[in-house]
Amino acid sequence: MEGIYGAVMEEIWRYTGLSPTAFFTIAGMMVVVYRIVTGMFVDPEDFNQPPVAATINTVDPISKSNFVNKYFNSTGAARGSSVQMGDMTEEQLREYGGSDPNKPLLIAIRAQIYDVSSSRNFYGPGGPYAMFAGREVSRALALLSFKPQDINGNLEGLGPDELGILQDWEEKFIEKYDKVGRLVTELRMNSDE
Repeated sequence: MEGIYGAVMEEIWRYTGLSPTAFFTIAGMMVVVYRIVTGMFVDPEDFNQPPVAATINTVDPISKSNFVNKYFNSTGAARGSSVQMGDMTEEQLREYGGSDPNKPLLIAIRAQIYDVSSSRNFYGPGGPYAMFAGREVSRALALLSFKPQDINGNLEGLGPDELGILQDWEEKFIEKYDKVGRLVTELRMNSDE
């Protein structure tokens, strides 16, 4: 046994130029970093689950993994969503920009309001797209712009390419988030008033 151990340690030294201690320390650190990074992208409950092939729902003929069933409903919208908000003005929409952690995060695209609360790490305070929360963002998405003057719903002057980009974004939002209302210029009063 000692002969094999010595041979392996000598080969590690020869091929890597590292002492066996340094080699195994680096290898161990790589495993730790891998676990940390993958943990950022997967729910900890799902991290140690068997592979997708072993978690197929045999009742459903259109087999879906447990991960998909857990986070998405049959229409593809994110679970855990939303109360319908109905019609609201841009001023009312701004109240859902993340300043109140008890309120959902909302974004409007082409006057359709989506609940993006499930992506709070992106759209919430400190997130890379936080400036979009509580706003109509059609122009910014079409232009792929983060400029404050582009964060609005004005589509004037946009060409077919920009409108195609906006359409792609809108389809992604429809697939991922629940539509909870509509953006209107002013709320209509009841006919009784």
